[in-house]
Amino acid sequence: MLSNNFFLLSTLAISLLGTVKSAPLTFRLGKRGVAFDYQNDKVRGVSLGGWFVLEPWITPSIFEPWATSKTVVDEYTYTQTLGKAAASIALTNHWNTWITEDDFTQIGQNGLNHVRIPIGYWAVAPLDGDPYVQGQLNVLDQAISWARNANLKVLLDLHGAPGSQNGFDNSGRYGPIDWQQGDTVSQTITALQNLAQRYSDDTDVVTAIELLNEPQGGALNLTELRTFYQSGYETVTGASSNYATAIHDAFQDIDTYWNGFMTPASSGDQNVLLDTHQYQVFSTAQVAMSPSAHVTAACALGSYVAGTDLWTIVGEWTGAQTDCAQWLNGLGTGARYDGSLAGSSYVGSCAGKATGTVADLSSDDKDNLQHFIDAQLDAYEEHTGWIFWTWRTESAPEWHLQNLTAAGLFPNPPTSRAYPGQCNS
Repeated sequence: MLSNNFFLLSTLAISLLGTVKSAPLTFRLGKRGVAFDYQNDKVRGVSLGGWFVLEPWITPSIFEPWATSKTVVDEYTYTQTLGKAAASIALTNHWNTWITEDDFTQIGQNGLNHVRIPIGYWAVAPLDGDPYVQGQLNVLDQAISWARNANLKVLLDLHGAPGSQNGFDNSGRYGPIDWQQGDTVSQTITALQNLAQRYSDDTDVVTAIELLNEPQGGALNLTELRTFYQSGYETVTGASSNYATAIHDAFQDIDTYWNGFMTPASSGDQNVLLDTHQYQVFSTAQVAMSPSAHVTAACALGSYVAGTDLWTIVGEWTGAQTDCAQWLNGLGTGARYDGSLAGSSYVGSCAGKATGTVADLSSDDKDNLQHFIDAQLDAYEEHTGWIFWTWRTESAPEWHLQNLTAAGLFPNPPTSRAYPGQCNS
């Protein structure tokens, strides 16, 4: 999940510049042996964020002891500070309690068909000298069985790469972007190989592997990224031809930059999913938008995603219209919305939005959120579908799908709408 003011958000460009492409989709990929029909069925899923890759804003209680010193800001510094033994005990408890089989059961009962599970390279291909601890794969093995029992498909997502592919805490290490330096790319391929091989007999459930979450295209060599995607595809499909391979858009325009890439017509590749993440909270202009403007921008994304020649999912999105959630922009940081983030200016109060539960939201906030969710669902189903971020948080109500569904603000089944037809007007 991207929480940084470097975010190159295509939604903003769409809403403010009116450059949405509406060309009809003329070519889609054929289906090989993948156990989900990405050609004809809609992906309706949720990410299990904060489980195997820590993010302070999702589980602030884990990071609270360092809220003042700000010396522990990600999983790297957390394990480095605690040491292997203590970190192993603490994280093993977290892995066994944050998400359980009951969560998978609830997700299935909510009418969803996919879970996206972020995992760091250190779980499958740890490097000498890293402070990270292992053991999460034992729990992930269980999760595959839980998904099978709940009739859910799994997209395994390599969320953190050696050196950090984006410099965000969600990569495991906040700071410089050193991926593509030294052996980091080949080390990432090794991690993908180990991950794909481990679950090659579980492709009835594990239908897709995402090669890398949110590589920061503006700071990387994009030619080398494309080469990595080709190599990663070959690695994943070499372990099993029954996997689909997901690639992130690297915050590049999906029509102009990715059309024609890794399609059968151009390269012989098959079963490739393009993943684009759409948030409307990571710039000052976006948090200043009115609720109706958020809905209009969401609707515009329908034709935007529909114009690609790869299967395309909006693999992260949210009901939030502000960046008020505690530490969303990084541990110890403020928000653009209330002007507490450095360089921002006041738009409104974060009271009732920064912490708490869905029940604590005002009636206006609930109504605006429900309009916004429904509009996004309509838009993203104009192509292959969507995966919401995220299933659980400790104190970020607009991002907490479990609570949003229980409160009736997220539809169950997900095909129903409280406000139908918003994008048709």
